[in-house]
Order: sequence, then structure tokens, then C-alpha cells
Amino acid sequence: MRTLHRLPRILAITVPLAAIVATSACGTSASASDEASPTSTPVATAAAPAPIDGADGVVSQNRLGIGTAQAAAQAALAKCQADGLGFVTVSVVDRAGNVQAMLRGDNAAQHTVEAARQKAYTAAAFGANTSDLSERAKGDGATVADLPGTLFLAGGVSVKSAGGSIAGIGVGGAPDGMRDQACATAGLDAIAGALG
Repeated sequence: MRTLHRLPRILAITVPLAAIVATSACGTSASASDEASPTSTPVATAAAPAPIDGADGVVSQNRLGIGTAQAAAQAALAKCQADGLGFVTVSVVDRAGNVQAMLRGDNAAQHTVEAARQKAYTAAAFGANTSDLSERAKGDGATVADLPGTLFLAGGVSVKSAGGSIAGIGVGGAPDGMRDQACATAGLDAIAGALG
């Protein structure tokens, strides 16, 4: 754990130092006679990548419409309420983790708000259900579980369209993560026809 706290300081020192060393290594200490030599090799410069599809550098992003995000959240909460779990929070986020819809059930504790958002973001970012991702978070040393804003507990499902992850639905607060995930799955099932 101590290494994780020191890592940013080490990177802050190491990265600029590496840049200085690389710059020095790329430079030459040629004598005046070498500079005039016609056999010296010019340094190539990197060209900017050409825009793809004539998009002038603008990339469009698929995301759920607000009505679809709300429908998913409502269906997930309704499933939890039907199962006697009305004290959960449901969060629907886009792939970048921006909240599109959130419903906090009656008596849902404050920690469920962040848990639901983080599960939804983790599922969206990794394109997989969080129950399937939990094994990646185990191990000695640093793991993906150390990534800020992620939560590798069951309860998040990935929303996909055209073969790619576009959103995530997360539920937090049930006594068991798989019960959270059953509610999130109900939310996904409710909007499946709108995903194309």
C-alpha cells in the first residue's frame, strides 16, 4: 500500500527525467566539420495523422437518449422494489461515466449513490458486466481495482449497441451484488429493443 502512495511522486520525477535523457540522447555532439558533411542524416519529423472519414477531427459518440436512460433506471428500480429491495440506487451512465439517469429508492443510504454510479461506469468502460470483471481486480500489487472511479463488485451491466459499449447500468444497495445485478439486467432488458 505504501508503494501506491509514492507512485505519483516517483512518476513526477521519473517522467520529466526520462524526457530530458531522451532529448539528450537524440541530440548530437557533432564537430563543426561533421555539420558541414553532406553525408549527415536529417532528422525526420512526425506528421500529424490525417483526419479519418473527413470528420475534421470530430468524433461522434453513441449514447442513450434521455428517455431510454430513464426507462432503464425505472425498470431496474421496479425490479428491486418487486424483490423487496426498494432501498437501492440505480445509475445509468454513458461510456465516459457521465450520469444520464439516477433513481434513489426510498431509504437508500448515501453510499449506494456512489456505488451505483461506479458500477455503471466500470461496466460501461470495460464493456462487460461487473460480476464478470471481479476476477481482474484480484491479485498482488496494483490491479484494475486501483483505477479511480471504478468498482469491481457485481451490480453493473454493460449496454451495447452496434457491437460496442455505449453505457452502463449500475445498482447499489442490495445485500448481495448478484441481486443488484439482477435489477440492472431488468433495466437492460427493458430497453433492449431500442438499442438496435
